[in-house]
Amino acid sequence: MAHPSTAHRHNDMQTRFTRAFGVTRPLLCPGMSYIATPELVAATSNAGGLGILATGPLNPAQARQAIHRIRELTDKPFGIGCTLMMPGARENAEVALQEQVPVINFSLGKGDWIVKRAHAYGGKVIATVVTEKHALSAANIGVDALLVTGHEAAAHGGEVTSLVLIPAIRRLTDLPIIAAGGFGTGQGLVAAFALGADAVAMGSRLAMTRESPVHQHTKDLIRQRTVADTLYSRNFDGLWCRVMDTPAARRATRKPLGLLQAAWRAAGAARRMQLPLLQVVAGGLLREPQQLRQLAQFGAATESIRLAIEEGDHQRGVQLIGQVQGLIDDVPSVADLFQRLEEEARLCSASLPTF
Repeated sequence: MAHPSTAHRHNDMQTRFTRAFGVTRPLLCPGMSYIATPELVAATSNAGGLGILATGPLNPAQARQAIHRIRELTDKPFGIGCTLMMPGARENAEVALQEQVPVINFSLGKGDWIVKRAHAYGGKVIATVVTEKHALSAANIGVDALLVTGHEAAAHGGEVTSLVLIPAIRRLTDLPIIAAGGFGTGQGLVAAFALGADAVAMGSRLAMTRESPVHQHTKDLIRQRTVADTLYSRNFDGLWCRVMDTPAARRATRKPLGLLQAAWRAAGAARRMQLPLLQVVAGGLLREPQQLRQLAQFGAATESIRLAIEEGDHQRGVQLIGQVQGLIDDVPSVADLFQRLEEEARLCSASLPTF
């Protein structure tokens, strides 16, 4: 192998992740609802990373259309994200498998059937995990990488911080690890490598790019916020979830929605997403009432999330955001951001003490 100084600059950051997924940079855009649109996904992939399409807000026809749109915008590898406990997620995964999408990233559910069918056409599968137990389960069904989400992350991070969770899971597996939760700088990328990760996912950072569809008012709010300006509560959507600290978010996290109120709001979200209402309700009833409550809360939170992202409405909307928001103060293009992260990482590495 060539000496690092003589190697081509773009090969400096080759890792288990870049080699396994056929990308040139160890950077990933996670499937953030309403944010990871075809345009942001393609911009990420064209800049050498791996973009993951959010399918949570999409019905199967829209998911197929979005996959076709990404293919018009890039010839590079990309993926789609499926939160399996959400209504319509299995159907969207089915669409991705039919379309032979290069990468499928699943979370909150059993993905063994996805692994089997994706591997049949040469596709790769990433499991999002927040515990060692889930990491082992995912490794046992044959996934190709783990997206390990620490406590600092937007939305549903783990109980354990990235600083501890990444090395804990690295001790258990040789799979490529994509670190998520607290990453948004070149220094963070170097830290992730030091902890045993092979790539980073930086959702909050990529939400603050020119290609991101996040409303300008919301981008302005993110620029003003510090690392301490988030709330962490299970009252917003039924799972422990991190959101931007605003008066609307404080109201939304004060107490959990009652089942009837949540079901009513979830029904409204189902109508907007053109999901059959029966599917939303039956999705819960067929399993257990507690699951129905969870689905109802998820559905009810969906509209709040959309209002903040698409309309910049923070009277009613709630913005999912990681603690890293306090390190973000500009809105570059994805390509410029990735170039900068690489430079920051190089400078950071060079400035470390030698041991």
